[in-house]
Amino acid sequence: MDLPGNLPSRRAVIAALTAAPLAAPLAAAAAPAAPDDIPGATILLWPDAAPGAPATLPTPKIEQRSKDAGFNDRWVTGVARPGLTVRRPARPSGAAVLLIPGGGYGFIAWDNEGEEQARWLNKLGVTCFILSYRLPAEGWGNRALVPLQDAQRAVRLIRARAGDFGVDPKRVAVLGFSAGGHLAGSLAARHAEPVYPPVDAADEQSARPDLAGLIYPVVTLAETFTHEGSRDNLLGTPSSDAQRRDASVERRVTADTPPVFLVHASDDNTVPIANSLVLYQALLAAKRPAELHAFDQGGHGFGTRLPDSAPGSVWPKLFAAYAARHGVFPAAG
Repeated sequence: MDLPGNLPSRRAVIAALTAAPLAAPLAAAAAPAAPDDIPGATILLWPDAAPGAPATLPTPKIEQRSKDAGFNDRWVTGVARPGLTVRRPARPSGAAVLLIPGGGYGFIAWDNEGEEQARWLNKLGVTCFILSYRLPAEGWGNRALVPLQDAQRAVRLIRARAGDFGVDPKRVAVLGFSAGGHLAGSLAARHAEPVYPPVDAADEQSARPDLAGLIYPVVTLAETFTHEGSRDNLLGTPSSDAQRRDASVERRVTADTPPVFLVHASDDNTVPIANSLVLYQALLAAKRPAELHAFDQGGHGFGTRLPDSAPGSVWPKLFAAYAARHGVFPAAG
């Protein structure tokens, strides 16, 4: 999902995003929630203030987009203390996925591209870590690197605490959606780039994911088919050609980029499918493992909400099979 210009007014404030470690960041209720009311667990990414913190931190907020009291569709903004919300399976297989929801780098589509993804992955025995990452336009210094700082730190913390969660540190994937796909792709291509000073022993871990899944991703910030909202939120306005090229995933592929799985719909009028095509071509040119699934229908932001009759609804099974072939997920029984 992506930022459609100015965000509408928010209707709920999430106190838990600024709570102590092991308190979850989100609540389903419209009113402010106490940490004890919130399920799940949060690992704060940074022991102190995050890099480039402004004098006044953003105010954590949530907007409940759903009109159905039994169905959550929340947008999160004001991430002052980024973290990981852990969703653990009944029978852990050792596999882990860092989930990165989209939102045009202007909000985080928490349920559609976070919680709902964790549910089907948990059924496969995959431990999920939903990333609440800082939004670059909310006053942070060095804004173009802010999301990548959080993503690198997240993978390192997952590996550093792998034993706490029954995770194999050699089986850590990332799955990103829309602008979250840009962040997941940036992580895959730029995992070794120093983007923040090390803060503790966790930063001795590798930030390279063992596999990257990019679902209707924003890829390029330099071409005419970019998603302008994501570009401008990440880089600010105006931005230079050099900045746009530097932040374009297809230009950052290296010989150490992990296997990449791509899904896109050709009728996506928000983030054109050309984004996935240009990255796929770059991966092939670099002789990196890659798989692309292009569907004629689906639009944008579909997550796992497509009806069974839609061809694109099969993408989770395809992703799981790809991850199994690369030794990250367990083989299908």
